[in-house]
Amino acid sequence: MKQIISHAVIALFFATVAQAEEADGLSLIERGAQMFLEGILKEMEPAIDEFQGLADEMGPALKQFADEMGPKLADLLTEIEDWSAYQPPEVLPNGDIIIRRKPDHPMTPPDTPTLPAPQVDL
Repeated sequence: MKQIISHAVIALFFATVAQAEEADGLSLIERGAQMFLEGILKEMEPAIDEFQGLADEMGPALKQFADEMGPKLADLLTEIEDWSAYQPPEVLPNGDIIIRRKPDHPMTPPDTPTLPAPQVDL
């Protein structure tokens, strides 16, 4: 995401510079638009640099989180078939997180294998 924004800003800057070089005489509106875009680029540069630093800082932590939680979340996704049957997660005062079933959704019985009836010798 950060690269897309920075690339778009750079491309926009070079496009305005190239357009200014191509046109011999810019109208006042074109020159005003060019100055406006250059001002935006100058104002956005510190924010983009800060965003880059934040992404570099958080990148390893997010990768570690994805490595550790990814398989567990995948298992959870395979176990729950219908997410619309549940309310949003709720954090209790003691820190527990619960996900309640919506009252209007019926309980579906779990898929249990049916065992054959035991044979009795008479």
